[in-house]
Amino acid sequence: MRKFDQSLPMALLRARETAMSFFRPMLHGHGLTEQQWRVIRVLQEYGDLEFHELSRIACIQPPSLTGILTRLERSSLVRRSRSAVDQRRLHVMLTPAGKRRFALVSRDAEQQYGLIERQLGRARLRALMTGLYDLAQLPVPAAARTGVDATKTRLSRPRPRERSRR
Repeated sequence: MRKFDQSLPMALLRARETAMSFFRPMLHGHGLTEQQWRVIRVLQEYGDLEFHELSRIACIQPPSLTGILTRLERSSLVRRSRSAVDQRRLHVMLTPAGKRRFALVSRDAEQQYGLIERQLGRARLRALMTGLYDLAQLPVPAAARTGVDATKTRLSRPRPRERSRR
């Protein structure tokens, strides 16, 4: 058995906490939680999404996402609407205020990425991101699935919507 400090899950948790220490204070300064920022980022990049698709892309469980969306909607940053075709389907979109908040926060987030890149180095950061993406693409072992369709819960790279270049 590997030593505790050499276990992959613990190394990932420690790395996540270190990475978030660069972003958490900045997000709180903008009045956002990590999960709220994740939702705003996803909606900005992918456009309007169906609730479950947003949950999958943002890696936020549906019950948690419901509360997050309620708070974001109360702050007028997102809007939810029911599908005209199927009332069971809920669509989520950024409001103009949400788009403005994204523009403001993303500038500060890029500064934090710059700090990380300066400390880690561009090549090492790129290699780290590649390794993490590769890890996330591994097939989930059958024993770990426990009735959940792993192909629907695995991390994937959906195509972002096309943006017009000005």
